[in-house]
Amino acid sequence: MIRVGLVAGLLVAAAWPLSEALRRPMDARARAGAPGQIADLPGGRTHLIWQGPPEGPVAVVLHGLTTGSYILDGVAAGLAGRGYRVLRYDLYGRGYSDRPRGRQDRAFFLRQLEAVLDSQRLGGELTLVGYSMGGAILTAFAADHPARVRRLVLLAPAGLGQTPPGLADLVARLPGLGDWVMAVIGVGVLRRMTQRVGRARGLPAGLIAAQIAETRFRGFLPAVLSSLRHVLARDLAAEHRALAEAGVPVLAIWAGRDEAISAQARDRLAVLNPAAGHLLLPEASHALPVTHVSEIVAAIPPAGS
Repeated sequence: MIRVGLVAGLLVAAAWPLSEALRRPMDARARAGAPGQIADLPGGRTHLIWQGPPEGPVAVVLHGLTTGSYILDGVAAGLAGRGYRVLRYDLYGRGYSDRPRGRQDRAFFLRQLEAVLDSQRLGGELTLVGYSMGGAILTAFAADHPARVRRLVLLAPAGLGQTPPGLADLVARLPGLGDWVMAVIGVGVLRRMTQRVGRARGLPAGLIAAQIAETRFRGFLPAVLSSLRHVLARDLAAEHRALAEAGVPVLAIWAGRDEAISAQARDRLAVLNPAAGHLLLPEASHALPVTHVSEIVAAIPPAGS
């Protein structure tokens, strides 16, 4: 019995690294045909996409936890049509960017963002548009560098209260066991949830397929797990107070049927930053940057205003 238990323990311990080793690497072959460019940054290769008039004011548009920048195709195109020069990039662990190991926390993602801005020689005022976890990252950047921010637009932003699904909450709270659960059943659960929720929301089949494809690449699941533990678990009340004190214009766009962001997040932001603007889309779910593109784009002031 001891030997059986030992073997079982070894198999459990090996589940995470073995399952990761069997997944595809994000390499030149995987990136073949990727739109935009690949920037070789100090923290790893990062996928970038520029859209819009070259002379327009720059808007940086950033995605969330489990997708690449493609989730914001519609928003980026809409802003480009309103005169912005739009920059999108894939966070490490997602899309066509590298999957570096290590703790994915506030400092990790701010280093990537600052490296992206440096590589593109962007030093002036920026319009920042962040979705979900991307909103949390851009909030932290804006709080650290208020003079560099013309406007902060938050789409269903994380950082003031989340309502994660049961599995996400479990794996985030239980180091060791959570890693094993993510390795053994996380892929299947995430794929089924993506298909079920995507169909229920009426999302394009190509978008659903793209999100499922993320799970086939090495480093994606560790990136999601680390971000759950070290970014999405962080409360951003102090950052929002700092933005209010600095007078940075903030617009938050909320989904009335958001299953990922707490309904109290909007009220918290109103208290922390009374000057912040709010737009509630009553029928929207957390997929609002796909399902409510026109309302989002119309709410953001046009370039030059």
